[in-house]
Amino acid sequence: MAIKKEVIRLPGAAAPSGGAAPLSPAIRAGDFVFVSGQPPRDPASGKMVSGDIEAQTRQVLENVKALLEAAGSSMDKVVNATVYCSNSAYFNRVNAVYRTYFPADAPPTRTFVTVGSWPGEFDIEIACIAIG
Repeated sequence: MAIKKEVIRLPGAAAPSGGAAPLSPAIRAGDFVFVSGQPPRDPASGKMVSGDIEAQTRQVLENVKALLEAAGSSMDKVVNATVYCSNSAYFNRVNAVYRTYFPADAPPTRTFVTVGSWPGEFDIEIACIAIG
């Protein structure tokens, strides 16, 4: 039996500027939703949110939440998350925002990776897998 693959996009979201990478924002495959790494991009304007790591983290998690909801899932159904951050010194500050988006009694498994840099002017990106 072949598993059906469905691309999930946010209706009304601006196209990424600067030549988008060849990826889908999210994919529903079987009973799971896979969300690509989300940067702190405002979906309406397509521009990166400036500000401190808390503001960037909040925007990233709002993007993840919106994609999950568009796929018929939710933040409480996330089973795994990977956080990519430009500076390990942001760990506790990211956690302060992160914990407000996930249930305290059963947060998802998670990996926190410090990265040197990547294209764009932002400090955090989060990818996740959720139950659909």
